[in-house]
Amino acid sequence: QVHLEQSGGGLVQPGGSLRLSCTASGTNVTSYHMAWYRQAPGQERELVAATPGDGIGAIYVEDSVKGRFTISRDYAKNAVYLQMNNLKPEDTAVYYCEARFAFNDFWGQGTPVTVSS
Repeated sequence: QVHLEQSGGGLVQPGGSLRLSCTASGTNVTSYHMAWYRQAPGQERELVAATPGDGIGAIYVEDSVKGRFTISRDYAKNAVYLQMNNLKPEDTAVYYCEARFAFNDFWGQGTPVTVSS
């Protein structure tokens, strides 16, 4: 079983930055595909960025956040991060981290991000 603990969301003005953290416990997630999703009010959950297990394969970043968001991993800390720069009001959503390996899929509790002046 994998437990994912998220932190780092909050309220920020347009143009500001936030870094989301997602730390796994219960197992080493080095081989897990890790991703960040978001869900805005009234909308479906969408994939924002993803990084492959064991560093094998390409990192994915959704077009609307390319150049602004960066996904990274710290294998020693069993964690994945989402650095979000130049935030826009349309980035407002609840952000979720995901860890996936084979048929096992785990989710963090979600952390709200609000971009507003």
